[in-house]
Amino acid sequence: MMGTQSTEVVENNCYEPKIHTPNHHGTSTRQAVATVITIFVVSLLALLYIYMKFPELQESEQQHLKIPWDIEDAKRLGQVLDRYKEKYYFEVLLAVFVTYIFLQTFAIPGSISLSILSGFLFPFPLALVLVCFCSATGASLCYLLSYFLGRRIVYKYFPEKASQWAAVVNKHRSNLLNYLLFLRVTPFLPNWFINIVSPVIDVPLFPFWLGTFFGVAPPSFVAIQAGQTLYKLSASSDAWSWTSVILLAVFAILSLVPVLLKKQLRDKFE
Repeated sequence: MMGTQSTEVVENNCYEPKIHTPNHHGTSTRQAVATVITIFVVSLLALLYIYMKFPELQESEQQHLKIPWDIEDAKRLGQVLDRYKEKYYFEVLLAVFVTYIFLQTFAIPGSISLSILSGFLFPFPLALVLVCFCSATGASLCYLLSYFLGRRIVYKYFPEKASQWAAVVNKHRSNLLNYLLFLRVTPFLPNWFINIVSPVIDVPLFPFWLGTFFGVAPPSFVAIQAGQTLYKLSASSDAWSWTSVILLAVFAILSLVPVLLKKQLRDKFE
């Protein structure tokens, strides 16, 4: 009898954690949502702080100090920032830096206009490094938000599909950087989709950041170059031409050349 009771106690103790598992997952999901909301609020406060620390603007200029949703907004904002750039260079640079990362982190439209604006405000090398760094860092923060919240949701409701995607990534893990470069250069998948899906399918963070930094360089090159003639543009699409499209296609092909060469060498020696 004592042996039977002990077995029952052990069995009860073994099953007890399973009873509390759903509540634990529910709490974790709520914590993840709270974390994302907190990061969003802190980011907004950072933008507000930069706005408050910005030099005092004329009343007619204040209405133009906003996120540029289109090329006309970028032109008006460019006029305002260019006027204050000589005396408040660091403040203008910091404002573009923080705003760009904010847009990338939360997948908010407007980064293409900021890329064009950067080409107008800053020297070409600085603008290119600025846009590439902000794109990679903001995309990585979006990656982390998806890791904490999106990954949990996908694996909870679509576990089989998530496992299939992860298996495909593992199969090509040695060439992940090249594939990321290809996806960033080409328009086949939107950047926000790549940012959100990558942590779900177990793409490591460092190759993700590196692939984004170098992958966005060719399209950023085109946008920044167009920014030097900002006031001649009537829409952000004017920044693109057949020459720029061909240039991006060449970069896309070059990004996959190492993968093809590696495959040929492996097949040859096998």
